[in-house]
Amino acid sequence: MTITPTLDAVRERGALRAVVSRGIRGLSLCGDDGRWRGLDTDVARAVAAAAVGDGEAVEWVPSDPADRLTRLVGGEAELTVANVSWTLGREASLPVLFTGVTCYDGEGFLVPADSGVTRPEQLAGRRVAVQAGTTSAANLAAWYGGRGLAVEPVAHATPAETLAAYAAGECAAYVLDRVALAGERAALDDPAAHRILDEAISREPMAAAVRDGDPAWFRLCRWVQLLLVSAEQHVVEVGERDKALAQVAETAGAHGPAVGLDHDWAARVLAAVGTYAEVYDRNLGPATGLDVPRGLNELFTRGGLQYAVPLH
Repeated sequence: MTITPTLDAVRERGALRAVVSRGIRGLSLCGDDGRWRGLDTDVARAVAAAAVGDGEAVEWVPSDPADRLTRLVGGEAELTVANVSWTLGREASLPVLFTGVTCYDGEGFLVPADSGVTRPEQLAGRRVAVQAGTTSAANLAAWYGGRGLAVEPVAHATPAETLAAYAAGECAAYVLDRVALAGERAALDDPAAHRILDEAISREPMAAAVRDGDPAWFRLCRWVQLLLVSAEQHVVEVGERDKALAQVAETAGAHGPAVGLDHDWAARVLAAVGTYAEVYDRNLGPATGLDVPRGLNELFTRGGLQYAVPLH
């Protein structure tokens, strides 16, 4: 069995420690019942199910955007899943590796519906709210600067503070990844009074990250994520969910010992969170009130970028 110090530590503790956002609906938000929900939190549960044997064996580490990776690097967690974009700059400047894209997205704008703003250019010269520690300010400078325009980013430490500044009318727009903005919009007193502009100004592949000192742990987390997409693809091909997931679990499970796991790891992951389609729909689909179209997060066979890497 592959030796991974991180996996050993997680098992000794009996829980995975995961850095998440302080609260964005659809990605990672603690409910009134004390349970964390969202696409990011389900990815963490999938890793916990594989590593510890229990998808609920997660100790959540809520963090401000600026601390999402530094707390991981500092040893406070084994995994970061906090709507953080995978960039060369982050991997080059910090000892982290991104294990795979959890959600393809792009920087967008939330504006009052009655503002008359329909395109980003119309915000030139105005104040816009951003979260400190994100790529928003750099994206704004690149996009507007390339057009001879500029906006004034006003940074706030937490999502709650950023949303409050926007809601109070201190800024003409709230700038964040569009999927995250859907959750932020839903948190406003009157979501219908606000709209997310259609145009995105950047590429934001949200991804999970681990420290770069344990290749075996990196491999384990990467294949847990890939399993979810491969399972969705197989369900589409087979047409019968239970039969398809049993086949996927058997195929992937055979490789468990080579990545530090047992033969039942894949079955546990799929029992805990389901396929990528089910994770997405449960957290961002129509029934959530967010109704974020899958778009680029569809399978490649349906026009998206999610590609099912073979498990054999």
